[in-house]
Amino acid sequence: MTANWFDLTGRCALVTGASKGLGRTIALALARAGADVALASRTQTDLEQVAQEIRTLGRRAVVAVADIADEQSIAAAVQTSLDALGRIDILVNNAGIEGLGAVVEMDAAAWDRVMAVNLRAPMLCCKHVGPHMMARGSGKVINVASVMATAVSRYMSSYAASKAGLVQLTRTLALEWMRHNIQVNALCPGYFLTPMNEEFFATDTGKRLIASLPSQRLGQPSELEGAAVFLASDATSFITGTTLYVDGGHSLR
Repeated sequence: MTANWFDLTGRCALVTGASKGLGRTIALALARAGADVALASRTQTDLEQVAQEIRTLGRRAVVAVADIADEQSIAAAVQTSLDALGRIDILVNNAGIEGLGAVVEMDAAAWDRVMAVNLRAPMLCCKHVGPHMMARGSGKVINVASVMATAVSRYMSSYAASKAGLVQLTRTLALEWMRHNIQVNALCPGYFLTPMNEEFFATDTGKRLIASLPSQRLGQPSELEGAAVFLASDATSFITGTTLYVDGGHSLR
């Protein structure tokens, strides 16, 4: 029996898109559970602020500035994390961008950008972190997808397609890496209030969207913390290829 299923003391995590929003929330949650954390995104100033918060908790934090759409940048961020922390036990592929627009008006470059960040980047992060996990015979990968992996909304084709693809990448990789004792799962948030969307949700259109949700409210970032720690913990030693929705019932519609 494990004395504390959710204790991450001694574990090291790499979180992409960690400078703000849900990535920051997840990084801090892992640190509170005991993990040391490497933080990756393009904005060093914001990353340094999150790193300081983690250090205040008594955990190690390393900043790895990276363009998640560039493979060489990803490889460098992984190496920076390994050099500073010595290992990566937990990989959280959180970085992502929105994609809006009608298909008939879609610019191919805009579509490609969404796929590069939301789908190609998680694959590349797994490519570069995976060998280190395999060598130790353990690891946790959390791919942050979205309720839009299965739900649909007008003018969100690129975003929804990228997140649906990420769920299938999760399932396939879970099967590939099962023999290495690496669990790969997808976390699918619904609508959460973040700095990126708070302006939209203050508009009449945003308020109507909130009213249409089964819960009739947005999720608070803190409500994602438990799910992230759960997927990173020993409690999921026999759970892999699973999709966990944290969406206030949105996926029930």
